[in-house]
Amino acid sequence: MRDLSKRHALELQARLQKAGIDLALITDEDAITYLAGFWGYFGIEFGRPSFVLLPAEGPASLITPLIELDMARAMTWIEDIRPWQDGGDNQWDTVLLDAIGNDRSLKLGIDAQKLHPPVLKLLEEAFPSMELVDVSPELTDMRMIKSREEIEIMRKAGQIALAMADAAKGAIGEGVPEYEAALAVNTAGTRKAAEFLSEESLDAFVSPVVHTLQVMQSGPNTTMAHMRASMRRFKRGDPVYFCFCSMARFMEYKLGFDRNFFIGEVSDEHARIYETTLAAQSAVFDQIKPGAVAEDIHNTASEVYLSAGFSPGYRTGRAIGISNLEAPEFKIGDRTVLREGMTMTADGGITISGELGIRLSDSVVVTASGNESLTPYTRELVVV
Repeated sequence: MRDLSKRHALELQARLQKAGIDLALITDEDAITYLAGFWGYFGIEFGRPSFVLLPAEGPASLITPLIELDMARAMTWIEDIRPWQDGGDNQWDTVLLDAIGNDRSLKLGIDAQKLHPPVLKLLEEAFPSMELVDVSPELTDMRMIKSREEIEIMRKAGQIALAMADAAKGAIGEGVPEYEAALAVNTAGTRKAAEFLSEESLDAFVSPVVHTLQVMQSGPNTTMAHMRASMRRFKRGDPVYFCFCSMARFMEYKLGFDRNFFIGEVSDEHARIYETTLAAQSAVFDQIKPGAVAEDIHNTASEVYLSAGFSPGYRTGRAIGISNLEAPEFKIGDRTVLREGMTMTADGGITISGELGIRLSDSVVVTASGNESLTPYTRELVVV
């Protein structure tokens, strides 16, 4: 991650120079990971913010809590690390203002989409005449296209996703509580991630442990898309839905991946709903290629739902990477043209309120000739 993030920072510096921006202040945790190769586990919401200051020319600076200093030194390529601590005269606002300096003529780049209100308030009060320029479009454009190294990281995340899906399938059955299936998923994902890591080098900072609450439901609860694993026991005929989004991750790169199973049997109507969902998702798969327009892909899937008597619901895909949600999205109004190297989800879903929710999601990388699945797991209807 150290060399990869340094290359990202150098590219952003070149863009800053071209745009005439003197200095960029990066406050979003995912963007800090992307540019500095450093991530902590607490951010500004916990009162422990970190910042990257990236000048158009010259060395970058990382501002981070004193309690994170040793880890930051070990992880990042940035040499100028400025710690701050709670209380006294060395709090984050003081250190940040000192690092920016007193030149009010600077053109300061900010990630306006992710800038937290306390930071913006500090800047406006301390530098009322300083020009603030949004660098979000530059960061967004950079993060759309993944390098070979990033794609390889995401392929490993895909292998972790497949291990979790196999564990989910193997753990469910009549009388088994949902939480037991969730435990099996976490264990399988952790063990697969551990296969890619060692005790040496920067691997020490990549935890193999799956640490996100399992999104899953069974029976009529499948209509509640983001309910977590509960005490409910599986019954014959139950649909079971697993969302592995955010759990399917490696070295901070995240995938989208959803699967459904049925316990013992499936009704004809539930099978029809599943097959319609699969057809809509397949339509998305077929359209993902260079030159395709995001909104057009969404509309293609919507036609499948409408022809089967269902109403289109939410977006039918999104970009993925270090963040769970990146740009573009397959939805109405997004006219982004797909390019080789983008990483996207292909999604499908139908919800019948109070009865059934079916959702399918896979992650793909856009290739020169179409797309490659990062989660090549069976999409056929599975009865366990």
